[in-house]
Amino acid sequence: MKCKIFTIIIAAALFAAAASGCSGHAGKNAGPERPVSERESGLAGTGSDASAIAPIPGEAEPPSSGGAAASGKVASPAPSMPQNWSDIRIDHSMELLYADQFSVDYYDNGFAMITIADDNRYLVVPEGETVPGGLPDGVTVIRRPLNNIYLVATSAMDLFCSLDAVDRITLSGTDASGWYIREARQAIESGAMSYAGKYNAPDYELILSKSCDLAVESTMIYHSPEVKEQLETLGIPVLVERSSYESHPLGRMEWLKLYAVLLGREEMAGELFDRQMSALNAVMGQEPTGKTVAFFYVSSNGYVNVRKPGDYVAKMIELAGGTYAPQNSAEPENALSTMNMQMEAFYAAARDADYIIYNSTIDGELKSLDALLAKSSLLADFKAVKEGHVWCTEKNLFQESMGLGTMILDIHRMLTEEDPDPSEMTYIYPLR
Repeated sequence: MKCKIFTIIIAAALFAAAASGCSGHAGKNAGPERPVSERESGLAGTGSDASAIAPIPGEAEPPSSGGAAASGKVASPAPSMPQNWSDIRIDHSMELLYADQFSVDYYDNGFAMITIADDNRYLVVPEGETVPGGLPDGVTVIRRPLNNIYLVATSAMDLFCSLDAVDRITLSGTDASGWYIREARQAIESGAMSYAGKYNAPDYELILSKSCDLAVESTMIYHSPEVKEQLETLGIPVLVERSSYESHPLGRMEWLKLYAVLLGREEMAGELFDRQMSALNAVMGQEPTGKTVAFFYVSSNGYVNVRKPGDYVAKMIELAGGTYAPQNSAEPENALSTMNMQMEAFYAAARDADYIIYNSTIDGELKSLDALLAKSSLLADFKAVKEGHVWCTEKNLFQESMGLGTMILDIHRMLTEEDPDPSEMTYIYPLR
């Protein structure tokens, strides 16, 4: 509160002492000290109860030449009460091209409401703002800045990495040996990031000691609801992400924009996403090649695991100019993106595929074509094997969400070049 001395001719003598005490120090150490809010003291909770936030007294506006000055009264500070949510107006919504599992609405004063799968809502509160009163039931409050995130959803790590925010993740649900993203593995090995347990067995003591301000979980947390409940009881907001439910590969990559809202880096996210789209435009605008591609792995019990035709991997093949095989219409009715087939059934459905890509993320990368053929003798009779069009994925493919555009480019190069240079490929390599 700025200190201003207003004198009245009749009472000049009575104000002389006060005037000499404030001369040359207007606005500095004047008036009662502003109380420190819970947010500023570092003791703010993470729930949505606005009553837990101490109101910050506002500063009085200087009076005009009349009014208070003429009466000799100094305006009293009016406390700034938290806004009511019903009074806050929406400004605009985030534009999304492919993602359909989340949306973001921006409100007055920088508030952002994230909605995931239509019913999970998260209010992102900018630094310095108080939580509005009267929030609807079920809204989880997330306060920026976020400096100690517990990341369990592995697909999100690459998005944080792209936003130059790995340092915001100090707790991981995957240990160093489970990370194929170099920055994440190095952070754990250096001690900048700590392994805090899997989704169903977190180290609550460690999480609390790190002052965790957000837990990012995959939908696996719904198999252990008591963990989510306990984290929330401890005052840690839990965001359950659903990028794996995006059927379009670029929709998965577009979750970059959601994490940018949490970090306040929307402009950076927009530039990164646009750059990926620019690289893909030429490929996605071309005519289909007419080539068929099978994508699979052989399980330890001999079943062949394939992606369903509506899965995002099948969509990547389509965007690259190919046609996914097998186009099996008799899909099991469940939410899984994959299905198991007997080897004989897979042989009948995919033996004429022009290319096959072996998914190495489950049982490890293959070093040679012989290693693939050792899984089943029937594979030797596949058209792609006979013509030398057999490829294998790198093990880091499914952790690097921002690499999905590059994977589309890899598949396109595989389909259109006679003998692609392996050094120019990022996520697949040929088996000889």
